Amino acid sequence: MTAARQDSRTAGHGIAGAGWSDPLLPQVPRILLIDDERQISGFIGRALERSGYRVDIADDAASGVHQAAIGGYHLVILDLIMPDMDGKTALEAILRAHPAQSVLILSCNSDPATKVECLDLGARDYLTKPFSLAELTARVRARLRDNAMRSELTQVGDLTLDAGRLVADSGTGPVALTRLEFLCLRALMEHGGDSVKKSELLASVWGIEFDPGSNIVDVCIRRLRAKLGFSLIETVRGEGYRLAS
Repeated sequence: MTAARQDSRTAGHGIAGAGWSDPLLPQVPRILLIDDERQISGFIGRALERSGYRVDIADDAASGVHQAAIGGYHLVILDLIMPDMDGKTALEAILRAHPAQSVLILSCNSDPATKVECLDLGARDYLTKPFSLAELTARVRARLRDNAMRSELTQVGDLTLDAGRLVADSGTGPVALTRLEFLCLRALMEHGGDSVKKSELLASVWGIEFDPGSNIVDVCIRRLRAKLGFSLIETVRGEGYRLAS
């Protein structure tokens, strides 16, 4: 391995008894950190180790993509700006190899359009530099909890959602969903027959706490209706969407 490496300090299982432990998570989650700034990656790696995670570090995008393709990581943390490869290209390559891979973007680029593009490409989260270590570790915990919940089956009426396979069945047979379609449908199912505001869907599905001025929610709903039946999801005028009763 060239720039990609596993630090001797990360070869173990973190510091016993240190940090925060989530009972929903598998034993010793593995995290791949792809960042060309060694001072930052070392700082983050040590902090995540103290939280009980096993961290591998890649110093350039190409090595990181190769490491991620080998698989076995519960989370990939990807710097968006690196000299050898555009971060969005690296993100696409990682998700091509493992479509269900959870990726958290780190970037000094705070442009909302860039954030939306990365989330649409399949990133699970986007954190802007500079960031607080507390926020980063909290987001890591949240993304790992998402992974732990992926094996769950959810059912509302005749509608069943298989989180492990990203498949939904409204009564006419299983239908494959994209990750964003799955997250959007799961958010609606979690509210039962109650309406869900577009702003809530933007926050829970795309991680966007502001109105990007786009119709990404409406497009996702249209795709779900086309796949599962147009009567499945109702539009609540002035509010948002809800599952049909």
